Amino acid sequence: MNLGLKKIVSKYMSYLLRHNPENLKMDSEGFVRIVDLLEELEKIYTVDEFFIRAVVEKSDRRRFQIVDDRIRAIYGHTIDVEVKFPVDEKVRFLYHGTSVQSAAVILKEGLKPMKRRWVHLSTTPKMAKDVGRRRTSKPIILVVDAEKARKEGMQFYEATNQVYLSDEVPSKFIKISNDRHET
Repeated sequence: MNLGLKKIVSKYMSYLLRHNPENLKMDSEGFVRIVDLLEELEKIYTVDEFFIRAVVEKSDRRRFQIVDDRIRAIYGHTIDVEVKFPVDEKVRFLYHGTSVQSAAVILKEGLKPMKRRWVHLSTTPKMAKDVGRRRTSKPIILVVDAEKARKEGMQFYEATNQVYLSDEVPSKFIKISNDRHET
């Protein structure tokens, strides 16, 4: 599979399924028919259903889910969909990569979903750093004390085995990582 094409198509699929379904008929849980998504993709790219399924199955971040003949983005939506996630009750620490400027605001005001429906958190500092590099070359890694937050009534949801979600995270549960693994 052409990795460059896979990346470009995956980004466009994310755009359609997370932010702007355009002509796709999406249900309340964010699913669209694979054949309808394929029809949209074929307006720009030479791909087939096998290619779409390979994008989903070989994705390291598990952004999409296929059930029968339907597909959806699992997380990252700015549109109103009702994806149900299992509540996590075990993870102790979660991580968020961000810029120096944003870190200063987050440490005062907490993590907020901004234009998205959820705050996205990573399971490892490395993953948070990779995510943070999308916006800055030298991301700051923030540590969320999920265990402490959970004791005060917060919930964290497992979107994938690497991505966790929360409504928002108050600043009292966040600190700057000291670069050692919190355990």
